[in-house]
Amino acid sequence: MKISIERGTLLKAVAQAQSVVERRNTIPILANVLIEAEGDAVSFRATDLDIEVVDKAPAVVERSGATTVSAVTLHEIVRKLPDGALVRLADDGTSGRLVVEAGRSTFTLATLPREDFPVMATTDYSSNFSAPAPVLRRLFDKSKFAISTEETRYYLNGVYMHVSQGDSGMVLRCVATDGHRLARIDADLPPGAETMPGVIVPRKTVNELRKLLEDDKTEIAVSVSETKVRFATPEITLTSKVIDGTFPDYARVIPIGNTRKLEVDASEFARAVDRVATVSSERSRAVKLALENDRLVLSVNAPDSGAAEEELLVAYDDERLEIGFNAKYLLEIASQVDRENAVFLFNSSGDPTLMREGGDTSAIYVVMPMRV
Repeated sequence: MKISIERGTLLKAVAQAQSVVERRNTIPILANVLIEAEGDAVSFRATDLDIEVVDKAPAVVERSGATTVSAVTLHEIVRKLPDGALVRLADDGTSGRLVVEAGRSTFTLATLPREDFPVMATTDYSSNFSAPAPVLRRLFDKSKFAISTEETRYYLNGVYMHVSQGDSGMVLRCVATDGHRLARIDADLPPGAETMPGVIVPRKTVNELRKLLEDDKTEIAVSVSETKVRFATPEITLTSKVIDGTFPDYARVIPIGNTRKLEVDASEFARAVDRVATVSSERSRAVKLALENDRLVLSVNAPDSGAAEEELLVAYDDERLEIGFNAKYLLEIASQVDRENAVFLFNSSGDPTLMREGGDTSAIYVVMPMRV
């Protein structure tokens, strides 16, 4: 194999590959990226056996072939090369070495046989559709903060992507919850997605997927089966196993009878919560909300470190209410609001609270209160 490729193009491709690779693994080949050169393109493939990413990039291929080399080492080398450099990769197939040249720099890296590299088995996908990158970005970005990190409830360690009934027809829906807070985000159902099986997309996949969704003009081809999900752009294909488990019936925890309505400027609210939470003890991070007659008083009382209080002018005309929340959860939910106003719907100080963005019901959040 012998190729020449522009440094920026190579860096982008290798960065995507090395982020999938697990730093600590017992199988040496999994630390490597598989480089395959043919025609006028080169592909970089990396896997951790649960996720596989393939990134295709244009290159001048003088001699086609394939090899595998440490993904992290190659990424570090390319990252430190000067902008605009032309990088040459050469492997003669017998020495067990890949030579990387750029300008006056030369690196010789150990390789492993391409035959040892595991390629994820292909699957017959039962559902294939495409969606604009901004639509998928909104679905996953707004829900992923609520993914659980508790390993014992593994079925909550991802985002549940499925087809559901929305307010005005069928929707593509993403839901995540950790038992303390929940995010439910809807988008118009793309043509061809009607028969899609519901799948739980793992946290790592959600994070890797974000890199495919940067360009607003990109259409993402989505393929779903009972065991795998694939997201593809013309250059990058991300294939992942899905979490083998049943997502809980989240509809049961979404309150429908909450009538006490608070409307507040979302960014002003988030900044006020952040300020008063400064004095709270790290363990509980509890913030109390006291509501009455268009007034909201946020307060924290931490016996060890002190107390804080801040008043906000809000829209609220129901009876007096005092309720406590984990400050971190409030901040995360408030930061999802794209519109100016956040609307909170309360029932009592012991019941789950519902939050949405203005009158928009395509994104709703639920947060459990805590005693203060």
